Amino acid sequence: MSLQAVFRTSVASSSRFQCVYRRYASAAATSSAEKDGKKAKASDSAAAATSLRSSCVQDTVLTGVNYLKGQPPLVAKPDEEYPEWLWSTLKPKVHEDDAPGGKKERVERRNANRQAIKDRNFMSTQ
Repeated sequence: MSLQAVFRTSVASSSRFQCVYRRYASAAATSSAEKDGKKAKASDSAAAATSLRSSCVQDTVLTGVNYLKGQPPLVAKPDEEYPEWLWSTLKPKVHEDDAPGGKKERVERRNANRQAIKDRNFMSTQ
C-alpha cells in the first residue's frame, strides 16, 4: 500500500483536515517534455518553481499546529506572506572544501563516525 493511499484514508476519516498537496516539477516531467520536442524556457521553469512553494492552499485550517487551549485555529497564508528564508530551511548545508582539516572534512568525518557507531550497535544486537 502506498503512502498516498494510507494518507488519503487517514484524511478521509478527519473531516476538519483539508490540505491539498501540490506536485513539484520532477526530472521525469522535464525529460518527457523534451522527448515531445518541447523545450521549456528557464524563466517558465523558474516561475513554476517559485509558485509551487507551499504544500497547503491558502486559508487551509492547519490542525494539530496550535496546541494551546483557547486559541483560534491557524490558517495557512498565501506564499507571498511568508519570509523568503523559510523556503530554504530544508535544503542541506553545503560546506566549502576550504583546506585540509577544514569544516567540510570535519563534517564528513563526524558523519562517518556516527554511521560506524550505528553499524556497530546494530551488529551487537544481532
